[in-house]
Amino acid sequence: MWRETAIRFIENEMVPGDEEARKRGHVGHALWRKAGELGLLCSDIPQEYGGGGGDFRHEAVFYEEMARRSLTGMNSSVHSIVAHYLLNHGTEEQKQRYLPRMARGEIVGAIAMTEPGAGSDLQGVRARAERRGDHYVINGSKTFISNGYLAGLVLVVVKTDPTQKAKGTAILIVETENQPGYQVGRMLDKIGLKAQDTSELFFDNVKVPVDCLLGGEEGKGFYQLMGDLPYERTIIGVTAAAAMEGAYEATLQYTREREAFGQPIAQFQNTKFKLAEIAANVTAARAYVDRCIEDLVAGRLDTVGASMVKMWSSDLQNKVIDECLQLFGGYGYMNEYLIGRMYVDARIQRIYGGTNEIMKEVISRAM
Repeated sequence: MWRETAIRFIENEMVPGDEEARKRGHVGHALWRKAGELGLLCSDIPQEYGGGGGDFRHEAVFYEEMARRSLTGMNSSVHSIVAHYLLNHGTEEQKQRYLPRMARGEIVGAIAMTEPGAGSDLQGVRARAERRGDHYVINGSKTFISNGYLAGLVLVVVKTDPTQKAKGTAILIVETENQPGYQVGRMLDKIGLKAQDTSELFFDNVKVPVDCLLGGEEGKGFYQLMGDLPYERTIIGVTAAAAMEGAYEATLQYTREREAFGQPIAQFQNTKFKLAEIAANVTAARAYVDRCIEDLVAGRLDTVGASMVKMWSSDLQNKVIDECLQLFGGYGYMNEYLIGRMYVDARIQRIYGGTNEIMKEVISRAM
């Protein structure tokens, strides 16, 4: 029933507006509010904070059904990641203040980690927050921020004491509406994720009260960031597996209908063998990702395990979708075909959430 609800919303509300969203670079706030009204946002947040009271499996269903259709505009996964930072590390007052509004889609969540000179190395951030009395004053810039244009709530990773390295890192909660000194820069021109509002953010003497420090205690920011990485990286695995399934289904249908030399191209031995390889890879990915979902729900999935599924599944996603596109021939290179969009959308999966090279470093350190 939950999956059927998600599919109805996606087919009725997201698919018809996707082309326009891709042209303007964002899906708009109305879609977020509709998703919130149906309970599709923050489904694994406890009901006492306005969420659905489910677990990560409910979240995974929504991510899967969007990924199968290459619908990347509404980045509900980042929204949920922000909600989990609040749930896992926020004060009780912070949870009560923000989580119900996020679950209703009234405010869109974003997390501002990456800077022009700092990506996977989060200890290298330069954005600074200086405490002045009962406020923090934030200065700096962020880039590649998913949901950045529509965000009403941004978790900003800053340095409160640059001399302390990891211990000098903090996460500050910034409400963006009518916030002096806060500016959204241009929506970035990406090769894929065209409907996703990925933006630059600027902070020029942005003042936030001290009670906007996530968790209320300085020196905990880096620990908070590391603690929620398994959740984020499992999401990437989930979307990778579902995108492969969507690509395989589309390719199977196309090769059965497209003819060459008097017969469907699915009848050629090369096509059969390629489809067999793709089917095996997709089946293996589903089994592995589902196991990781089980482990995450049970609290068994650690940073190393999450890094493995993120790295392996995103690498395989790029390989599988490339093979699928080849079977479409020239049509696969056209944006109007789902497989073409999937191809360019897949490439970022090996970069965000920590590059796959960083994943290998994390895994190797645990050997």
